[in-house]
Amino acid sequence: MPDATHDPARLSWVASANGHPDFPIQNLPLGLFTPPGGGAPRAGVAIGDAILELEEALPDGTLNALLAQGATFRRALRARLSEELSAGSGAQSRLAARLHDAAACTLHVPARIGDYTDFYVGIHHATAVGKLFRPDNPLLPNYKHVPIAYHGRASSILPSGTPFRRPTGQLPRPDGPAFGPCEKLDYELELGIWIGPGNAQGAPIPIAEAADHIAGFCLLNDWSARDIQAWEYQPLGPFLGKSFATSISPWIITPEALEPFRIPQPPRPNGDPAPLPYLLDAADQAAGGLGLALEAWLVTPGLTARGLPPHRIADSHARHMYWTVAQMVAHHSSNGCNLNPGDLFGSGTISGPGREGYASLLEATQGGREPLTLASGEERRFLEDGDEVILRAIARREGFVSIGFGECRGRVLPAG
Repeated sequence: MPDATHDPARLSWVASANGHPDFPIQNLPLGLFTPPGGGAPRAGVAIGDAILELEEALPDGTLNALLAQGATFRRALRARLSEELSAGSGAQSRLAARLHDAAACTLHVPARIGDYTDFYVGIHHATAVGKLFRPDNPLLPNYKHVPIAYHGRASSILPSGTPFRRPTGQLPRPDGPAFGPCEKLDYELELGIWIGPGNAQGAPIPIAEAADHIAGFCLLNDWSARDIQAWEYQPLGPFLGKSFATSISPWIITPEALEPFRIPQPPRPNGDPAPLPYLLDAADQAAGGLGLALEAWLVTPGLTARGLPPHRIADSHARHMYWTVAQMVAHHSSNGCNLNPGDLFGSGTISGPGREGYASLLEATQGGREPLTLASGEERRFLEDGDEVILRAIARREGFVSIGFGECRGRVLPAG
């Protein structure tokens, strides 16, 4: 439940935090950074346009040990930081030396990711994409019974702002595959879910306890080579069409920061099957959803050259997730799979039901048949070299201060 750390009247002596669109004192996300002078990565918390360096030691140079501590530790840390950073706390002189200009710091992937699993819980995305390939049967029979997922590649997960090269691979042709640069490069607007305390192998996590194993959230762009993927994915699913790059926002937005913004999981439409008992919990259905507005923006060389703003390519919301995050955790561990601190889940593309909410170019351009027209006069069916995609998320609720996730940026470089 919301507590004093969510008080909308609470202000910070860090002036830039007051009214900040992402990181007011009511947020306090965790991250890993290197200060301007260099050195080993350090734990920090975002506050306005600054980063407060934490005193907590990093035994392996990552936040894994911190994530393993669980909610009791996070709540105590959050309460202490909120009190110390509050206006009038008297802590300013003591903490000033540990405050760094965020723009001058280097932000890192915050944890050592042992395993990355990408889910497919955005039902509008699954339906829209399914219609492109199976107009009469867009959703496969298992979709509404089981949270679909596949194992991704952890080694190519990149912090926001890191450019990546256009992938090469086998491309389908009428007379057989050719090898070359991807011609249908796409983005996907997703949430990332960080795992906190894990579970022993062979000991599934009950749905009622699943939330205790979630350490926080970020934005995630699961870049997709649609042509490579189309050729390779049958029968085993994504491989080289996905594994070349995944971008994430660097700040871990804690479950505690998001408590005021929890919403009921939308009821399933009439005729949809009820989740099996191991995936159904009354408390999770009552407050397992997230009140997050989600957006994707496109920056192109043409827009930049003409001094034009980014072009919004998706306006969606986390309520469009068919399965809750707790259901993802419970299902992932239901066969006895052991999750570990620092593991990362992707939600899958979270699209809205209409064209403005389509959170990939595959949907928005109907497979490339209906290109987007930008204010610069450019057209986009898929991403071109030099294009940059920016993901954003904001949590809003009347009576509370809005908090954001920061940006998740990635720019396409030519194939190497």
